[in-house]
Amino acid sequence: MRALVTGGCGFIGSNLTHKLVNMGWTVDIVDDMSNGSIQFLDDLSIKVIPGFMLLQYEEAYESDRSPKTVLVIQDDIESKDVFRRIEAGKYDRIFHLAANPRVVYTVENPAKTTDINVTRTIRMLESVNRAPNKPRFIFSSTSSVYGTASVLPTPETCEKNPLSPYGLQKLMVEEFLRMSHDLYGTDSISLRYANVYGPRQFGNSPYSTAISAWCQKVHGDEALRFDGDGEQTRDMVYVGDVVKANILAATRAEGFKGETVNIGTGTRISNNRILTLFLQRFGDLKIDHAPPRPGDARDTQLMISRAQELLNYEPSVGLSEGLRLTWEWWGF
Repeated sequence: MRALVTGGCGFIGSNLTHKLVNMGWTVDIVDDMSNGSIQFLDDLSIKVIPGFMLLQYEEAYESDRSPKTVLVIQDDIESKDVFRRIEAGKYDRIFHLAANPRVVYTVENPAKTTDINVTRTIRMLESVNRAPNKPRFIFSSTSSVYGTASVLPTPETCEKNPLSPYGLQKLMVEEFLRMSHDLYGTDSISLRYANVYGPRQFGNSPYSTAISAWCQKVHGDEALRFDGDGEQTRDMVYVGDVVKANILAATRAEGFKGETVNIGTGTRISNNRILTLFLQRFGDLKIDHAPPRPGDARDTQLMISRAQELLNYEPSVGLSEGLRLTWEWWGF
């Protein structure tokens, strides 16, 4: 199988790339490196090229490429040469993870981030629909589309009330994908992630959860930022389970029609409880109290029965094990 992973040098994308390569897939990445890091592709054979050299690479080197070598195209997802490769039928699956996920930044820059998170995705979909093989499009969405959900655990049918442009932008792409199936026959699915944590997530990343942010502070012997009263709760899902959901979506024999599927654990935990686990592991820690962040939901807990039904998805890594693996990656 041949895959394009957008944002493949980022947190979730790099974990997904490792899994795909281990499964024998041939993987291309396109990443503008705004949130990614080449070091996240450790232990992989990679070929890194700037986007403007892609055509030259194809003419001179691609025929000798090992299937195990990951091609990293350092460019915007809007690259005309990446679109050309899609339209030439080079990919069986496209995992679209690239986005500007900084909630506060989208609040401050709604027009700019709508172009990044919506318009450029739709331009990529134009190429998908022109491709002779119409590769399956697996879209990374978010539970932020629900805002402060009226029902916990939250089913996919719950009212959508995003609290930030980021959540609204993801919802707009979801709606377009549904329409795209009816108009163009697009084979796509949107995976609405809960709060993802795990290895290869830096604490200063736009994706940062309290877990990764606090790991970075512990690593630097700095005070932990603690937002609000700590009673806000999150459905914390380990990155390995999110990768598994992507693989299940990519390998299902039957196609998709733009369905939306929650990917989480079906449970929730408070920041106060997570802090307790950190204190048990590291002893006394310095805490800086801060007000709640604008655009953040108070509670998240996703109903995952649809993922179980459509994808045979079951989360397999609990919080204790996930924290152990995350702390191990940080060297604790």
